[in-house]
Amino acid sequence: MSSAELSVTVTDEVGLLEMTRPPANHIDESLLGRLVDAAVELDGKCRVLVLASTGRHFCAGADLGEGDFVRDRAAAAAGLYRHGKRLFGVRTPIVAAVQGSAVGGGLGLACAADFRVAEASTRFVANFARLGFHQGFGLSVTLPELVGRQFATDMLLTARRVGGEEAVRVGLADRLAAPGRVRDTALELAGQIAASAPLAVRSIRGTLRGDLVERVGAALDHELAEQRVLWATRDSAEGIEASLERRTPAFLGE
Repeated sequence: MSSAELSVTVTDEVGLLEMTRPPANHIDESLLGRLVDAAVELDGKCRVLVLASTGRHFCAGADLGEGDFVRDRAAAAAGLYRHGKRLFGVRTPIVAAVQGSAVGGGLGLACAADFRVAEASTRFVANFARLGFHQGFGLSVTLPELVGRQFATDMLLTARRVGGEEAVRVGLADRLAAPGRVRDTALELAGQIAASAPLAVRSIRGTLRGDLVERVGAALDHELAEQRVLWATRDSAEGIEASLERRTPAFLGE
């Protein structure tokens, strides 16, 4: 299951899925597909999965400056969301070890996990409005469920950075690790879950999640439809261009 950009190891019934596309660990259909394939393969064989990455950042979302998202943005997003829906269908609990930044689709990936471990320097960013388009990766469902509708609206409309300490306070992260110990702390949490009765864990998790997979699936369809409309606007072109050029965007409402 391992590849040049994904490392998969299993230790004591805990599966570690590690993206190795540093420093930003941008996701595309290929990488996310391999990650989800590995998660599906280990589903039922491991008691817990840990999602991690090498490099400075957990995941900066999709690379809007090259690759699939330049050639056909809507098709690229549809591919990501297809795999994202599969990830939500995995029955094994998932812990995300979030160092650096989780931005855009990277935030969506982190929120697809059951738990997030951060450190004080971690940054969670829903930057979609500053790029001129609608949020994706199921964040319309997952983010409000984690932090409440009002705080989610704040994050989505302002695109501000939420640090690790604030993230723990509001429920966006579940553990605050010491500097440099995000992965170790995530593995410790995974070990605690793995020590519980596996059939009971799955039963409890299934009850609490309820119809989450169905709701996320509907949200993904809606998010993509909204994104298709907004990607055709001048504001979105300006937002993406400004992001790539590292300058403040000038939006006109067009």
